[in-house]
Amino acid sequence: MLGRLGWLEILVIVLLLVILFGHSKIPNMMKNLANGITTFKKEMKKGDGKDTKKESADTAPKKQTKARTKKAAKK
Repeated sequence: MLGRLGWLEILVIVLLLVILFGHSKIPNMMKNLANGITTFKKEMKKGDGKDTKKESADTAPKKQTKARTKKAAKK
């Protein structure tokens, strides 16, 4: 659908945005959008690291517990 828009249609859309929001609000909106995207990407990267560490930390005590119970059963 974006391929169908010509330069005249895009120009009309930009002019309508400037008329509706004013020239000072548009850069602020774009800055807020960029900050939101950046924050989202950072949190996604943090989330990936935490999940893998959390899983390995959860499985490690279970393995130790099983090893201890086997040793206790042998005695």
